[in-house]
Amino acid sequence: MPLEAKPVEAVDSSLLGYWYGIVKDGSDFFGIEALDISRQSDSVYSIIRYGKGIKDDFILPDTSYFSGYTSYIGQQRYMNVEGYILLVSPSGKKKTEVKKQKVYYLSALDIKNDTLRVRTITEDFSKKKNFNSATELKELVEKLTTEGKNIYDEQYSLYYRRIPRPKSH
Repeated sequence: MPLEAKPVEAVDSSLLGYWYGIVKDGSDFFGIEALDISRQSDSVYSIIRYGKGIKDDFILPDTSYFSGYTSYIGQQRYMNVEGYILLVSPSGKKKTEVKKQKVYYLSALDIKNDTLRVRTITEDFSKKKNFNSATELKELVEKLTTEGKNIYDEQYSLYYRRIPRPKSH
């Protein structure tokens, strides 16, 4: 569930731009990922995630589109992200079923110079899966981080470097 509270600040221009990172999951999988963050409105970001993963001899391209806004829990800035994913599953002989599902992410953001650190909260950070309000989610995140509990998913906690936006051909 995304934080329901409306964002109070305008889009932070320090987040705008093209960010590039390397993804590693500790096995034979690695890839590159870029975030193109631009202004969607006065307080909402448009985020395009470009990715390419390499697993064995396969290259897996991936482009995702999200909307997000920032909020704070204590002194920590978070990006509240909403987007869609496609779920592909077999459905009988030689058929596959594709479903579009809305997803929400909550990621801690830290910027130092030209480096953006994104730490995404894991789906399993709490036994409770559904929250009745954004306030309830914020309170739990604040409580767990204050207690020093790790609520972040290591695979989706990445560093990105700001680079010039690639020119289109």
